[in-house]
Amino acid sequence: MARPKEPTYLYLTTIGRRSGLPREIEIWFTRRTGRDYVISEHFQRSQWVQNLLANPLVRWRVEDANFTGRARVIDPVTEPELNEAIQALSRKKYDWGDGLVVELAPDPSA
Repeated sequence: MARPKEPTYLYLTTIGRRSGLPREIEIWFTRRTGRDYVISEHFQRSQWVQNLLANPLVRWRVEDANFTGRARVIDPVTEPELNEAIQALSRKKYDWGDGLVVELAPDPSA
């Protein structure tokens, strides 16, 4: 029996740190233990990363599922196992996994 295909992209909405307006990007993601993870190829230079550092409240959707929660940058020094695990999942799924790992944690009260 064929395994169902896992979604490739999620749509992440941050709030512009200067404009205050919603900013949406389409980005590859991986999922681990009920959390979604995205990787910024350009580390903290990415506009979307700068936005979530200013305001960690984010929204995202995967196919028909919508989520609200908080984003946080994974520090590879203090959380090396998690950082490496997410990069390995991304390499397995996309043959790429270098960059800054960001965790998206659902929070119904956010």
